[in-house]
Formats: sequence, C-alpha cells, structure tokens
Amino acid sequence: MMQRTEIINALKSTNFNQPINVRGWVRSRRGNKQINFIALNDGSTIKNIQIVVDLAKFTEEQMKPVTTGSCISATGILVPSQGAGQAVEIQLTELEVYGTADPDQYPLQKKGLSMEYLRTIAHLRPRTNTFGAVFRIRHNMAMAIHTYFHEHGYFYFHTPLITASDCEGAGQMFQVTTKNLYNLKKNEEGKIDYSDDFFGKQTSLTVSGQLEGELAAMALGKIYTFGPTFRAENSNTPRHLAEFWMIEPEVAFIQKEELMALEEDFIKYCVRWALDHCMDDLEFLNQYVDKGLIERLRSVVDTQFVHLTYTEGIEILQEAIKNGHKFEFPCNWGDDISSEHERYLVEQHFGKPVIMTDYPKDIKAFYMKMNEDGKTVQGTDVLFPQIGEIIGGSVREENLDKLNSEIERRQIPMKDMWWYLDTRRFGAAPHAGFGLGFERLMLFVTGMQNIRDVIPFPRTPKTAEF
Repeated sequence: MMQRTEIINALKSTNFNQPINVRGWVRSRRGNKQINFIALNDGSTIKNIQIVVDLAKFTEEQMKPVTTGSCISATGILVPSQGAGQAVEIQLTELEVYGTADPDQYPLQKKGLSMEYLRTIAHLRPRTNTFGAVFRIRHNMAMAIHTYFHEHGYFYFHTPLITASDCEGAGQMFQVTTKNLYNLKKNEEGKIDYSDDFFGKQTSLTVSGQLEGELAAMALGKIYTFGPTFRAENSNTPRHLAEFWMIEPEVAFIQKEELMALEEDFIKYCVRWALDHCMDDLEFLNQYVDKGLIERLRSVVDTQFVHLTYTEGIEILQEAIKNGHKFEFPCNWGDDISSEHERYLVEQHFGKPVIMTDYPKDIKAFYMKMNEDGKTVQGTDVLFPQIGEIIGGSVREENLDKLNSEIERRQIPMKDMWWYLDTRRFGAAPHAGFGLGFERLMLFVTGMQNIRDVIPFPRTPKTAEF
C-alpha cells in the first residue's frame, strides 16, 4: 500500500500528476451522476482536501458507504484544482473504506449544531471544524508554555495530585479514599478514623501545586508546574471547571516589579505563538465564533499593560457608578473585585490589559507578602478583555513570624504543612510566582464563550461523562 500523506502537506504540495494517498474522515460528498466531490479531513489542518470521483470508474456499490463521517483511504493523482476554494485536488484512482457511518445515526450530519448539544457528544465533537481548531490550538498553547519556560531557564517540576494540604484554604476539595463508604470506622468523637485508609490520613486532589512549587524554587531557583488541578466548587458558570489545568511558575529572588514583567512577557509570548503557528484555525474561529478575535489577540501583543493598584481601581469603578454605570455586585474598598468590574476596567476604561496590585489582605491568600501599610498585600493579577482575571500572582511572604501570625489570624490548620513552614526556617529567600488557568488562556485565544468548550471532556457539577 502507498505511504500516506497528511492532508496539511498534500494541500501544500506541487508534486502534480503524481500518485498520492490520503486517509481521513469524510466531511461531505456531493455531485451528480457523472462526478462526485468528497471533502476529506484527517485532523492535521482545518482545511479539507477535495477528492474528485469520476463515476464512470467507480460503481454505485463502491460509493454507497462513502457518507459523512465514514473513514476512507483515497489514492489518486494530485492535480491543480479546477474550482475555487482550493489550490490542489486529487483525482481518485483507488478507494478503500475503513469504517462506515450510518447516515441515519451519525449525529454530525447537519451544520449549525449548538455547543450545548455537542457537549452531549463530546466523544465526537473533535471531528467538527470548531473543536478541531480549538484542540489544535490547545496543543500549541501547551507547546508555547513549555518552550517559553525552557528558553528562559526554568525547570519543569511535577507536584503531587494527591495531597493532605489545602493550598488556598478554601476547603472545596475532592477527597481521595479507599475506605468502605458504607461502613465507615469512627473515633470516640464521632469523626471518621482515617488510620486504616490507604495513606493513613485524610487526603484530597490538589487545588494547586504552588506550595510544593515554592519548595522547589528554594532549591532550583526557578521552576514551573503544569498539570491538572481540582476544585469541588458547585459553580455552574461559563468560567468554572471542577478539573482544569494550571501553569504555576515560582521564582526565587524576584520582587513585585519583576513578577509583573514576567507575567506580561509570558502571556504575550503565548498569544504571539498562537498568531504565528495557528493562523488557519484562528481565521476559522474569527469568521464563525468571534469576529473580533484576531484583532484582539494582536492588540494584546502590541500594547503595554496598565499597572493599577486595587485602591485606584476601586476609585475608577466608584466614579463610573456616580456617572450612572450599573454593576451587579458592590465595589467598595475591601470587596473582592468581580469579573464585571475587571472587564469594565480593561474593556471600557483603559482599553487594554491591566495588572492590578496591592489588594486588601483579607480578600487574598495567607501566603502573600504584606505591604508596609499593614492593610494590603503584594498581589499581581492580570486582567484581560472578555475574560477578567487570567493570571493570579503575588510576592510570597518569606518571613516566618509574619507568615505564622497570618496563619494564626486566619485559623488555618497547618499540622500537615509543617514542611512548607520549613522553607521559611532554613535559608528563606524572597520569591514570587503566579498561577494561570490554562483553560482561561484557551478561552481568550480561541474566542470561545464557555470554558466547557476548550477542554476535551469537561468535569462540572453533575457531569463526568466520557
């Protein structure tokens, strides 16, 4: 059998009047009694290749199984295309059908299927143009992230998925156990006794690799994690998943200004990578999903991010309210800023991304470095158009006494996190880092509206299909 050529390469080939073999899934077949046109796609590109079938050479019986969704191998002669829309096409000489798809049952027959419906067939949706584009871009964004950190001297560090610590202090964690849930052993206080569990203590799926990442930065200088994280929040929103991927660099010896420069440089690198490597897919998404996508991506790469303190941000928002702008949530000093506030600042007030800093300590995590005012901490969140917060970062508190007093003030149980405090006990160093939700980046780069549509198999409340 002839060696297969991927369609992405076949479309670029100028090796005309030579035999070629392509294999893939039929997107459509149309034509008349003399001639048929098969649009074939193999996932290597958003573009289909056109296979021209002279029906004088193929019987009706041979062509009958070639329906939308079927999988075929097509051998033929590569020629310049006669019709508009493609530079080359293949004149079919040999056909093999690998797998049929019953037209009455294959669900991807019609165009214009809703995103909600496609989530119910997530095992087939990668075959649509939209999701093919999204998942090729997802791969490219992962490559961009690894390449950026590798080129900048970071080490990729693998932090555990099963943990006994709660990094964010949120308590919304999925428990990991081998215990018989129908017959739970309890102690004298009526609490579950974990001594006979697999790890001998209560364990959960991680909400973040940051704390372990800090330990690594105290030895390797600068590291990043990139892996799945889990939040058991009952959040049925277009921005939340129960299982998502996080990128978390942690860097020794940097201050707030250097952290902000890292955040901006990193996110611009990723967006630039998409523009350089994914243009076919971006053009499709720009046409069919979000008309302003490519323009927005270019504007982020070409602009200097605004640096804005939380206090200045609140003043701008309160001024907007005075001038008649209505927000769903309040925004007084001390309130957590919601995504509508973030988007107002980015999209309407400044018209460019914002790095917001110096938040009130009570709305941020225990490990953030306190400012001299005693009221605010050195958080550095990057706010983007369409998304709101895309990066959450901070300088970490390296002083053991200050960290301990904050832990006590918040009554955080630290018995399982003695090891974290040791980094402040033995050779503490100033350090900082950030977390980027990979799917938030994907939402921005693809223009998709729902976070469930940028991960292959979304995990959300009451949904763990596939």
